[in-house]
Amino acid sequence: MSRTHLDRRRFLKAALFASGALALSPVGQARAQALKGVKVVVVGAGLSGLAAAKSLVNQGAEVVVVEARDRIGGRILTDFSMGPPFEVGAGWIHGPSSDNPARQLADAVGSKYVITVDDNQTVFTQDGEEISEEDLEEADEEWAEILEWIDENLEENDSRSLAQVLNARFPEALKDPLLRWAFTAYSEFQDGAPMEDVSAVYRDDDSAFSTPDVVITTGYTPILAPIAKGLDIRLKTVVSAVNYGDDGVTVETSGGSFEGDYCICSVPLGVLKAKKIAFDPALPSEYRTDIGKIGFNSVTKIAFKFDKAFWDVETQYFGIMTETKGRWCYWLSYRTFTDENILLGLSVGAYAPVADRMSDAAMAKDALEVLRGVWGDAVGQPVQTLTTHWSTDPYALGAYSYPRPGATPGDYETLTKPVEDRLFLCGEHTSFEYKATTHGAYISGLRAAEQVIDEAG
Repeated sequence: MSRTHLDRRRFLKAALFASGALALSPVGQARAQALKGVKVVVVGAGLSGLAAAKSLVNQGAEVVVVEARDRIGGRILTDFSMGPPFEVGAGWIHGPSSDNPARQLADAVGSKYVITVDDNQTVFTQDGEEISEEDLEEADEEWAEILEWIDENLEENDSRSLAQVLNARFPEALKDPLLRWAFTAYSEFQDGAPMEDVSAVYRDDDSAFSTPDVVITTGYTPILAPIAKGLDIRLKTVVSAVNYGDDGVTVETSGGSFEGDYCICSVPLGVLKAKKIAFDPALPSEYRTDIGKIGFNSVTKIAFKFDKAFWDVETQYFGIMTETKGRWCYWLSYRTFTDENILLGLSVGAYAPVADRMSDAAMAKDALEVLRGVWGDAVGQPVQTLTTHWSTDPYALGAYSYPRPGATPGDYETLTKPVEDRLFLCGEHTSFEYKATTHGAYISGLRAAEQVIDEAG
């Protein structure tokens, strides 16, 4: 299968390039001199755009970053109003090995971590009946065996969704409430998509760094400051058009026009799908087709802070087998890594955009109803509530990408190719290898910067 792959040697080179370490070497100096006078406009100040901009500035380019929001970070945003961090966007470092750039960025600012232990969980029916450890283990094993069968037996050209394969080959799987919950809480959460709309063959065919996932107990947002330091970032500057051609690029914004030799566009896939930015000339048909083929959905979070805990504070995850698939089916207890009585609830799959469209009050009522189905009147009124709404956010229109049925890694690869040697796309949706991750976004920004270097050199 065709896919973009950043091998270890190139990755380490790119990481050094981004940090500026190469500028100390003769090669780095030569590349820096080669970029003197080169002007680049970066659209979007999320992690991928910041990575690209920092890389180019470190090599001598003149870079301006235009950002529609009143802040940097894109889908990285930490809210500390509850005390411990509530991650509005990215919540975990997936595979935080020493090779993972997200871990490197977090280490650089002295971040602290805690491993989230998937096995430390209790699952209930929506009426509060606790599932036995034996039944849960059996369901987990069956879930894993089914996915293993899919991985080993489906051909690469199989264009069916995960749900279609399950219904055809394992017709009883989704009729079992506990197994259905497992495919929702595990698979739909991981994929960020409904099982009816995610490719069965490619849904988990990407790459990962080793070691168990962690949450950053000091928050995700602090990793951005060193990357953004020294960059020319224009906030509250909404891009309406990108014009590109032999003479360079012009980016039309609410704050005027910005001209350059090259443009790096790092906006989320949802913005590209909605055609919020007019490209002139239009993006080639191959790009437009593949933007349509790659999926983009949401995962919705709600955090409740209570005066006292009504749950087992030694348990990290609680599953709830809600009748409506994906409706507040998974909960993370902050008590396993803080002293605060906070539960973080997740809606996934087809229910996530439904929840996103709710008002904060309606979402809280909906989620509390699920909790009270298990713990009854012990669930008091929360003293504070925080929510997310990524699919209705006009500058994101979703949380992260996934391969839809019929999509392939090659569709992601298309979006890595320069357009007329002037326009370059980056973001997690341009990296099948590391899609839907912060490290995927970061690596894609490095890749776009290197492509500008190659063209300018």
